[in-house]
Order: sequence, then structure tokens, then C-alpha cells
Amino acid sequence: MEEKKQTASFMYSMKAVIWSFFGLRRKKDFDQDGAKLNPFHVIIAALIGVALFIGLLITIVKFVVSQ
Repeated sequence: MEEKKQTASFMYSMKAVIWSFFGLRRKKDFDQDGAKLNPFHVIIAALIGVALFIGLLITIVKFVVSQ
């Protein structure tokens, strides 16, 4: 019988990327990610995460400079 590879949802990929930004991930979850995550979802989630991070930094800088 052929086993179907279960892929994770986009939100699971987003959660994995966010935890990766902080460098906090359990070994068990890290091992599961290799089998579950869709590379396309990971790339999109990473781009969204980077855009949010840059937006947050720009907002903080504008707030500090305006004071």
C-alpha cells in the first residue's frame, strides 16, 4: 500500500516560521516539520514574517524619532 504524506496547513507553517525567527523549537517538532511542511507555505510564511518584522521596526523607529 502506498502511504500518503500528510502535509501541514498554512497556519502550522506560519507558526513554525515564527518560532524559527526566535530560534525556539522543540526537537520533536523540528523533526516533524521536515516531513510535514510544504516548502511553498514556508516561503510565503517567511516573506510575511519578514514584512511584519520590518514594518514593526519602521514603526518603532518613527515613534522614537518623533519624540
